[in-house]
Amino acid sequence: MFGNKKSNNTPLVMSQEKFNTLIGKNSEIHGCLLLKESVRIDGKVIGNIEAPRDQDISVVIGPTGEILGDVIAGRIIVAGKVSGNIHSYERVELLSSALVQGDTKYASIAVEHGARLLGLLLQVDGTDVPAQPERDAQDAIRKAQTSGVDES
Repeated sequence: MFGNKKSNNTPLVMSQEKFNTLIGKNSEIHGCLLLKESVRIDGKVIGNIEAPRDQDISVVIGPTGEILGDVIAGRIIVAGKVSGNIHSYERVELLSSALVQGDTKYASIAVEHGARLLGLLLQVDGTDVPAQPERDAQDAIRKAQTSGVDES
């Protein structure tokens, strides 16, 4: 019942992904990354990371990886640190070593025990277009405030 078996719904085992692009732990990149294939980041990226909606692209931030900017992709797996907003069209996975300082928009999410989140979690339809993070947060707060109000 409480064994260590992992099903297909549990967070990804890192070795299952294939990456043609790796950013090593001693690398630091400044600027926006516009992706055409999946990437694993073990170094530091200062700037946004963006992948087109119509492509099956994964962004994995390894345990030593650090992002100072927004991450937008189909699938985003965080084991390191993200200081910015996350927008995933499909799935976000936050491993136990993850630290996210920003809002996270997702269609599906998996969070391991120990992951740290400082921001809003916003479930969205996978067809949603990334918008202004401030507006999204205000809309979510407004919706939460009015959902419990009796209008009779």
